[in-house]
Amino acid sequence: MAATGGDERLTADGAPFAVEDGVYASGPRTLREFVEVVWGYGDRVFLVSEDGRTTYREFFDAACGLARRLVGEYGLRPGDRAVVAMRNHPEWHVAFWAAQLAGLVAVPLNAWWTEDEFTYALDDCAPAVLLVDGERVGRVREWAARNHVPGIVFHGEGAADAADGAGAADVPGTAEGEGGAPGAAAGFVPYVPDADPHLGPPLVDVLPEHDATIIYTSGTTGRPKGAVATHLAQAGAAMNPRYFAAAAALARGDVPGAGPVPVSLTTFPFFHVAAFTSFYGVMAAGGTLVMMRKWDAGRALELIREHRVTHYAGVPTTGLQLLARARATGDPLDSLTLLSTGGAAAPPGIVDGIAAGYGERLEPRNGYGLTETSGGVLSNVGAEYRAHPGSVGRPTPVTEVRIDRPDAEGVGELWLRGQSLVRGYWGNEEATRAAFSEDGWFRTGDLARVDADGRVTIVDRLTDMVIRGGENVYCVEVEDVLQQHPDVVDAAVLGVPHPLLGEEVAAVVRLRPGAAVGIDELRAHVGARLAAFKVPAHVLVREEELPRNPTGKLLKRELRGSLACGT
Repeated sequence: MAATGGDERLTADGAPFAVEDGVYASGPRTLREFVEVVWGYGDRVFLVSEDGRTTYREFFDAACGLARRLVGEYGLRPGDRAVVAMRNHPEWHVAFWAAQLAGLVAVPLNAWWTEDEFTYALDDCAPAVLLVDGERVGRVREWAARNHVPGIVFHGEGAADAADGAGAADVPGTAEGEGGAPGAAAGFVPYVPDADPHLGPPLVDVLPEHDATIIYTSGTTGRPKGAVATHLAQAGAAMNPRYFAAAAALARGDVPGAGPVPVSLTTFPFFHVAAFTSFYGVMAAGGTLVMMRKWDAGRALELIREHRVTHYAGVPTTGLQLLARARATGDPLDSLTLLSTGGAAAPPGIVDGIAAGYGERLEPRNGYGLTETSGGVLSNVGAEYRAHPGSVGRPTPVTEVRIDRPDAEGVGELWLRGQSLVRGYWGNEEATRAAFSEDGWFRTGDLARVDADGRVTIVDRLTDMVIRGGENVYCVEVEDVLQQHPDVVDAAVLGVPHPLLGEEVAAVVRLRPGAAVGIDELRAHVGARLAAFKVPAHVLVREEELPRNPTGKLLKRELRGSLACGT
């Protein structure tokens, strides 16, 4: 049985989010079409960073100039891949959107990858140009020289801070007069803005069925795969946050789009799809995106006060740290109206923390999305989130939800289908066939159930579920209970081998500084709330933070090694 979401006030024929043939009827069909509209926001501030402010017109003119250069000077053509590898600089957006305006396939790579990880992805997607900041040059220069691929360096001064100290001048082909024109030979040249407002984007055909992005999965269970989204899919992803914002406004009794434009402190790295959901929503409304070079809760509070930030977006860990620092310092967060988390499962306690400190004024939001869905496709917000903190909400009107082979409790694998889903994995037909059914359903690998009113609750990952003597133990359920203990800062639950039971439950926990709670007390805390077979047989207490990838997901394979060693 499949179900779709959608408030009829927003999705009826002629309404802003009406659906026709499975796609938004009045939405853009390409990312080029989406971004061309923002020029009309003119002198409104789009990007705020440590280097200053960039208006929409300045941003769009710069993106057009770079797009013209990629097409004219570098000779790139639609379908060529353009890697974007930077930290959260304003120029990340110039580079990404220039690729879209030029009809190229943008490949935003994880800025924290090592040289080996970059090499793997570069070999896989075979880009025609590298758009990198100075800190990334040293990690890609050997690949670029070996494959004769040119590059443009943004924020070249950052190279001095890179681990290997490599700068643009160290890369073969960057010496003046060497290799001729920049596009003619491998080499990195500094980015020189071209913001002529009269020339606009290059004249290229960008069609809905063309590929727009390749975004690599986080690789928590193996080598990353390049998920390929068409322009039509990304255009749907750009509409989804607009729909969620409109639905939330109606739920509050407000008129959608009638309030002030958002000012968002978005702390997700731009290469992650959770960031796409955030900046798509900001751009569509003509809002402002405030950036941080490095996460720091105290600095985040300063930025919220300084720029009158209305929306916060980040992984649950940073959201909790922000709330804790605000409580400790007495910061009222008086400009903030929305605290949105994503990228990893949100602990139920985050809703209670928001309500305790700020009542209903500060709206909580979480949701569900994957690299393969091009960002968030389910959302739980406001009063609904407070009432159902364990749910990830309802789907967009262009997203179908299905539970495959549900058990007696309605729990089965979550399957999704809809406009914003990727078409498959780059150069990997085997993985594509394994992940997608013949009729287009994506097998998420998450265990979930759907309530009678359409709310979706994620129960666990299929690969994380512990089967103890034939009984299914959903790790996220045990983790949530552990995190409800006042002395527990973080927790991870996983299965370890057992000669008779097959597996048994183990937990790794991090306690707050000065906590005196013992292992037996933690096990008793779980046992008072869950069945005995769900109580961890092994509990390991760590002083250091639990290992997570850059987007906040627990790296349980590393924790298994710690459990095996008893450290």
